[in-house]
Amino acid sequence: MTQSIKKWLKYNLAHTQVRLVLILTVSVFLIILAVSLTSYNTSKSVMQEELSELQRQMLKLDMNVIDELVSESDKVAIQVALNDNVYKFLTSKSQGSYTNITEAYQFLSTLISNSKYIKSIYVYDLTRESFLAIPQGFSSNRLTFDDSDWTGVASEFGERTTLIKKRMVPEGAGAKGSSVTLFRKIMIQGEFKGIVAVNLKNDELFAKLNPPIMNNLNRMRYIIDEHDELLYSVSNYEFNQESINRAIETLREDEGGDITIQNRQLLINQLESPVTGWSYVSIVEQDSLLAKSKRVAKVVLLVSIAALGLGGVTIFYINAAAFRPVRRLKQLFSRYDRKKSGSEGMDLEKLAGELLTNHAHLAQLVRESMSEAASKLLTDIYSGNLSGKRDIEEKWNRYFGEWTEAPVTVAVLSIDRYEEWSRTFTGGDHSLLKFALANIVAELFEPQWRIVCADFGTDKTAILLQPRIEGQRCESKLAESLEVVSRLLKFSVSAGVSNTQTDIAKLKQVMLEAENALTYRLYQGYGQVITFQEVSGHEVNEPLQFESVLAELIGAIEMGDEPGSLEAVVRMTDNIRCQYGYPSAAVSFLQSAIERIEQIRPASDGSYCQTYVRFDTLRLEDIKGELESRVTKLAQRFRRLAESKDFIMCQRMIDYLKQNLNEPIGIPEIAEAIGISSSLASQLFKQETGETIYNYLTRLRIERASELLLKTDDRISDIGLMVGYQHENSFIRSFRKFKDITPGKYRDMMRTRMDFPFE
Repeated sequence: MTQSIKKWLKYNLAHTQVRLVLILTVSVFLIILAVSLTSYNTSKSVMQEELSELQRQMLKLDMNVIDELVSESDKVAIQVALNDNVYKFLTSKSQGSYTNITEAYQFLSTLISNSKYIKSIYVYDLTRESFLAIPQGFSSNRLTFDDSDWTGVASEFGERTTLIKKRMVPEGAGAKGSSVTLFRKIMIQGEFKGIVAVNLKNDELFAKLNPPIMNNLNRMRYIIDEHDELLYSVSNYEFNQESINRAIETLREDEGGDITIQNRQLLINQLESPVTGWSYVSIVEQDSLLAKSKRVAKVVLLVSIAALGLGGVTIFYINAAAFRPVRRLKQLFSRYDRKKSGSEGMDLEKLAGELLTNHAHLAQLVRESMSEAASKLLTDIYSGNLSGKRDIEEKWNRYFGEWTEAPVTVAVLSIDRYEEWSRTFTGGDHSLLKFALANIVAELFEPQWRIVCADFGTDKTAILLQPRIEGQRCESKLAESLEVVSRLLKFSVSAGVSNTQTDIAKLKQVMLEAENALTYRLYQGYGQVITFQEVSGHEVNEPLQFESVLAELIGAIEMGDEPGSLEAVVRMTDNIRCQYGYPSAAVSFLQSAIERIEQIRPASDGSYCQTYVRFDTLRLEDIKGELESRVTKLAQRFRRLAESKDFIMCQRMIDYLKQNLNEPIGIPEIAEAIGISSSLASQLFKQETGETIYNYLTRLRIERASELLLKTDDRISDIGLMVGYQHENSFIRSFRKFKDITPGKYRDMMRTRMDFPFE
């Protein structure tokens, strides 16, 4: 047997092609083997470097956030130390003064209410061992104060003015457990007289420390103080105590590194805060991440073995092809048949498994996205993207398969005082709060109701309801939901409720009914559930007519008559309530009134910042207050301007401009009309209005042209002549410059907007 193998090797190595294939095979094998041995360590080093830098950056972000909160708390402690009432508490002979204690207590209460990170504040008198605290109040003796075990911290200050440390709070102090407290000295005339203790809320202080999930890595973060005491820890994986102890030992020797504990590779990073002296530590288990590198190394090794095997097969093929062609052909055919059969079976099995897996995954996605698809269907119907009866019914059957033929109801929820609400909360919280609103309503309605929520944008959220028990009404449950939302989320919501409907194709009409009912918030106020049934009988014989009152209001403002302006506002809003017109028409009129008021504002008046840009989420009383605020400031402004000689001359120029809009006038004609030079006229006009005479004249002409475009059917060229333009092209260019639209398109757009879609 041995002789046969030697003979076979000797004969094959004598063959030139075999030697060449053997040399190439061994070379490729060694190269790939070397790559497999080095790829793991190289990839491990690169990934550790990238991951370590990322962890350090994330630790630094967390540290900066907490340091900023601690600095803010220290500023609060400084305010307390410098407060007059605290000074009297520490220096007066009688500490029990009711006035002093009350004012100090109110001051501390204000500081706590203005910070979401502070739980309580203590002021400790070192000399008399008495306390002034919020919420505990005044205590004349340390023995009668429940949370007084920390007073020994006075000996720990040394040369420092502040300390921050973790301590245990006794049960009688309001909330037992651990608390992080910032202590600050109170020095009076160079003498250590007292201590301010600012107790912080652990959950709020360390809220930003929660680690995000990254590539399914097991991670832990914790904070230790200067005495290696654990202040806070958070983890998405249960690290054993030995891992933590080993990590702390490593951190004492270096800022971080790579260690192995119980066959688990851990990457450690540490940063020390310059503000608190705390150490911020991150531990990341690398096993799952390095497993990919190990698999890559194994795959490369398998490739090298496969290359070696391929070379052997090639050598065997050359040998067989050279000396046994007929037999080799038979073997090839027979092996091909067997290989083809086996390979095809394996491919089919693999393909079938992949198809089944994909099908199960898609089915799960469909189930999870069914609620989103149902919400999108409501949004598409509301926005008009889906209007065909067949399409609506087809998608309804697909997304609402569990719903019955029972009648449905639509409720449209709207956030009251939306403009104020949107300024109160940051942009990132808007969608989160609306999501919480929908969840609260859905939780209260289930399981007695089938419910789907849809976000209609800005202030509105729509709810589609179907009772599981026949005859149920949604108004009482909806009122309860609005009360819970107001109590938990701290803002008010109103709701409009449609009539019931059994025809799914009429969902758009049902939504419009709910929206129409919601508009009556203008009269009924905030936090109300308004049904379409109670307002559907509301009819108005004549449209609202308040132009005379508005003209009187504008005149009073321009005359600087503040009492007359306020009286006109009161009369206008009272008339709206008495005539009880359609809310949409009333809001539209009030909005146009605001625009008219703003148009007369002097261009040089930059002292006012507009509060609301829309009134449809306000009740009438708040709109009235907004109008009163604006006209008061504007009337005062006009009164001051009317007392100015320059203003009077400027006003004469403006009157001349208004009377001669249709004439080709210029600065010389205007200056001559009031008896001053052209240069002085330009200077005074710019000083009083903030605009040039030419720009102001152009704006007056464009505004007059806008009125003529809406109120008449005259040709554009004729309207141009009426406002002083001799050529139509010049008129169109000026109009587009001021309105960003051509006169013809402006006429079409504004006439379309003047039509109300539904009442």
